[in-house]
Amino acid sequence: MNDILSFRGLTKSYNHALPAIDNINLNLNAGRIIGLLGPNGSGKTTLIKMICGLLTPTSGSIFVDGMPVGPATKAITSYLPDRTYLSDGMTVNEAIEYFADFYTDFDKPKAYRLLTGLSINPGCKMKTLSKGTKEKVQLILVMSRHARLYLLDEPIAGVDPAARDFILHTILTNCDPGATVLISTHLIADVQDILQEALFLQQGRVALYDSTDNIRQREGKSVDELFREVYRCW
Repeated sequence: MNDILSFRGLTKSYNHALPAIDNINLNLNAGRIIGLLGPNGSGKTTLIKMICGLLTPTSGSIFVDGMPVGPATKAITSYLPDRTYLSDGMTVNEAIEYFADFYTDFDKPKAYRLLTGLSINPGCKMKTLSKGTKEKVQLILVMSRHARLYLLDEPIAGVDPAARDFILHTILTNCDPGATVLISTHLIADVQDILQEALFLQQGRVALYDSTDNIRQREGKSVDELFREVYRCW
């Protein structure tokens, strides 16, 4: 199986404190839905931002589809950050045009199909939308790209159960065939049924990386149950 992500001695420290990411050496399989799992402060967002090129490693390196992080990797990576990033004064239409101008792989008809399916008026300003609807719009924009790697940082945090169901369904049905989805979350019970692999981070280090099938068979418990056991003291 090809690797979509490779980490070599990857470390990130802030102001000489304990490393947020501590000497990770790992290859992640391509074409999989992978859970990046860990409590708040375990290094999930730091790792994702380094993959995107938004943060520079203190030491070590990252390769995306065999390439060092740079313009070529950003062109094949679609990133959903952990907070709202669209201007309140922007309409949904304007957000779509912005993405279409910025990303050559953005599929406008797909974005409008998803909006229509949710009865979201593309003429509405972002400030008039509920938090859950804003989250849906942002996810639609990210998943309407034809990317090799989708990085989703806490995509279901802070939204109601109905919105979570939509978000997970959208992830499952709208990523490109053969693409990899890396989902960062601490809400394991909500996502464990769609995950094919799980990467547990603990204080910036890899605690576990395996397929979810292997975890269930070997441990005799769900991914969420194992997560609670691993992190019960943290």
